[in-house]
Amino acid sequence: MAGGAPARAQAVPLSLDEAVALATGQSARVKATEAQADAARQMAVAAGQRPDPVLKLGINNLPVDGPDRWSLTRDFMTMRSVGLMQELTRADKRRARAARAAGEADAAAVAQRQVTAELQRDAALAWLERSFQQSMRELLVTQRIEAELQLQAAEAAYRGGKGMQADVLAARTEVETMHDRIAQVDRMLAVSTIQLGRWIGDAAARPVAARPAFAPPPWAEGDLAMHLTGHPQIAGATQQVALAQAEASIARAERQADWSVELMYSQRGPAYSNMVSLNLSVPLQWDQKQRQDRELAARQSQVNRAAAELDDLLRAHEAEVRALLQEWQSEAGRLRRHDEKLLPLARQRVEAALSAYRAGSGSLTAVLEARRTEIDTRMERLRIEMEISRRWAQLEFLDLAVPTAASPARHQIADAPRSRP
Repeated sequence: MAGGAPARAQAVPLSLDEAVALATGQSARVKATEAQADAARQMAVAAGQRPDPVLKLGINNLPVDGPDRWSLTRDFMTMRSVGLMQELTRADKRRARAARAAGEADAAAVAQRQVTAELQRDAALAWLERSFQQSMRELLVTQRIEAELQLQAAEAAYRGGKGMQADVLAARTEVETMHDRIAQVDRMLAVSTIQLGRWIGDAAARPVAARPAFAPPPWAEGDLAMHLTGHPQIAGATQQVALAQAEASIARAERQADWSVELMYSQRGPAYSNMVSLNLSVPLQWDQKQRQDRELAARQSQVNRAAAELDDLLRAHEAEVRALLQEWQSEAGRLRRHDEKLLPLARQRVEAALSAYRAGSGSLTAVLEARRTEIDTRMERLRIEMEISRRWAQLEFLDLAVPTAASPARHQIADAPRSRP
């Protein structure tokens, strides 16, 4: 009993949502981006702080020759000093640095979203490929069984003197053709299982659950450009604009120099007075037009570049998504045509050819040809549905909404029906 439990667990069908969840939970790339985002958040806190104070220790004016050489107390100029220096970074500069670090943290979070969305999309595509290859195999196995029954009937008719040897050979050829097509699908099924295992490991060996119908995401209707602002790549480009603006703010703040103040206590020999020193350091921006102003101009040009790249990326993604939606609609129309016209006609042709053959007015060749046409039509329908599922995965995992690790996919649609072969 205990040994049968793992086998039963292994046989539990693997759903699309479970495959996506497993891929998300097991991905080292997602964990790496989580660590990167956490590192950026930590740096954002540190960036707004003042620089650490500097402790200074020293011995000044120590004699190296004469009667007082190497003495710390006999010469009145010799001092043992301890000092503390602090750079007084301007508040606007610290705010600008903190804003830049916060932008980097936001960019890291967006990068994490993008990696997660791409991972979920690739895992879903691998699961769908495995599912459709399995459906193709089931279809071919069903047709092979029918071809074998047809072969048996042809052989019986030939032995009874009511059939021709050519019919037997044609039926046998059809059976072997089915075996060959099943072998091809078995190869593709094994490859798709390996590719799915790249994302979810050993769980890829489990049988796949039934496919859902595929619904366009809710954002497909309405202002597409507005929805695309939530796309991780668009959001990432938006963050690059914000980072460039933060860099420009820092460069603008750098036009005002930071001062440093230093307090030092110096101890001399017992015969002399101790001393206290207070020093103020001010950088001299003597060539501001050629340095600080040039740097600010460069940063502002980078802002313009980032904004132009964002606009171009938004246009490119909008065109890409509209093309995917158009392809979806076209394939959905083909799917309806197969369901409403082509498949019924193919089935009627098979029934007509079979009736004629049984009545002695038709040939077995016509029956086999009609069956091949029906198989090809059903296979083409599966390929169309596969293309629709690929478009669905590409659109579903664009992640235009707030992401979740494994949110249930939105699968319901009327214009892309699905039927098992």
